[in-house]
Amino acid sequence: MNLTTQEFKDKIFNYEEEKEWKFKGNNAVTIRFTAVWCVPCKTYAPIFNEIANDMPDINFYHVDVDEEPELAQTFGIRNIPTTIFIPKDGSQPQAVSGSLPKDKLNEIVNDVLLKS
Repeated sequence: MNLTTQEFKDKIFNYEEEKEWKFKGNNAVTIRFTAVWCVPCKTYAPIFNEIANDMPDINFYHVDVDEEPELAQTFGIRNIPTTIFIPKDGSQPQAVSGSLPKDKLNEIVNDVLLKS
């Protein structure tokens, strides 16, 4: 599912109103920052989507950095693809740059999001 900057503020964290991280959601979140012209992003997309389909209790989103530059800047995205993992327990988001193999993505989701 695509995620806009406004949806991020409404559903996950409103960085304009809050000074410290305060997660609004009920489910853990994974956000893949991407662009339509990015070749590694295209090869990573099916892996990301497969994991998303296997884990319905986690919200998986896509953010196009060209369409949502403000949100990309908020997270300091400098390389794509970059994946942000947001635990539902309110702890700080974690970021991993690069196209992740399925086993590594699955491991991070389990370690960071499902054990929180």
